[in-house]
Amino acid sequence: MLQSSENTLSLKSAIPASNPNAYHPIKNVTAPVDQATIGRTLVIKGEITGSEALYIDGRVEGKIIMPESRVTIGRNGKVDASIQARELVIMGKVNGNIECTDRVDIRAEGAVSGDISTARITVEDGAALKGGIQVHAEPVKHQQAQPQAKPAEQPKALAAHA
Repeated sequence: MLQSSENTLSLKSAIPASNPNAYHPIKNVTAPVDQATIGRTLVIKGEITGSEALYIDGRVEGKIIMPESRVTIGRNGKVDASIQARELVIMGKVNGNIECTDRVDIRAEGAVSGDISTARITVEDGAALKGGIQVHAEPVKHQQAQPQAKPAEQPKALAAHA
């Protein structure tokens, strides 16, 4: 009987280890996504800077400077600030100027009051937008490659004059 109970214990301990479904959801949920969240009841006054994604569902007053990141204004978010980011998704309310190097996405429930400067913009039906929009022809990354072509042209011009 002692041997049969040991076999039963070894079978019971083997069952959870052989069940891959028991462990996958936990790994997916706890996998860190580099995103900071400003909750619904938080109020921040001042300057926010960083390099991870930011989700704002509370209130922010001041400046948001996240040039390498995505900033999302949630449905409950209210932002009275100038925003610099790579990407911006607006589902709440923004009052201030926006400067994005990649894109701005104003969802149907979003509202913006201020000037926008970006490479790409999407405004869904139902969104409110009051202010000017400046769309750059190319993202900043492509514009940096152009000065490298000019030095190659200069020696040709010098050779033509000689």
